[in-house]
Amino acid sequence: MSGPALTPRKMVKAVRKATVGWRYDVVSIGYPGPVVGGRPLRDPAHLGPGWVKFDFQKAFERPVKIGNDAAMQALGSYRGGAHAVPRARGGARIGADRGRRARARAGAPPVQAWKDLRGIRGSEALERLGKSKWAKNVYDVVARLRDALQADYVVLGGGNVKRLRELPPQTLLGDNQNAREGGVRLWRPLTTNEVSASMS
Repeated sequence: MSGPALTPRKMVKAVRKATVGWRYDVVSIGYPGPVVGGRPLRDPAHLGPGWVKFDFQKAFERPVKIGNDAAMQALGSYRGGAHAVPRARGGARIGADRGRRARARAGAPPVQAWKDLRGIRGSEALERLGKSKWAKNVYDVVARLRDALQADYVVLGGGNVKRLRELPPQTLLGDNQNAREGGVRLWRPLTTNEVSASMS
């Protein structure tokens, strides 16, 4: 369904067709790009145009919350702890601090660690560095992110994760299915045992 011809109107039409007969009160959308104030900041690079000003609530005839897709997966991946670092994608903010609202930005670590993180993303990085050096860099960057954000664990996702022989210490394996749980959690009120998340 995804691709450069996919506009928001086509997406809504496909979703509504696939969910005929479903009963639902609200809609969560994981957006492949930056989200500010609950709205897309710009059209995604790999989809069609028209996402920024599109009225999703009117189209779905339900209340809608939009969050960055990686942030939504991070929110769904949360398993408790003082702080959790989002998976290494996008501009997610997610954190928890024993029931108090705390935010840990993926962009907050030292600039060099952030640049190094970008340098290990995607299959091009794996091919450029070679599997051994790429894996070493993944371990190094994950450790520095965890330390910089004082996180209990890091959620690491993406298709290349399976190429690691084992996950780095204090790391959980991310899964696209976790985005569903993240979408549900967007609508839950914060409790003392749940993560506080900001998608804007």
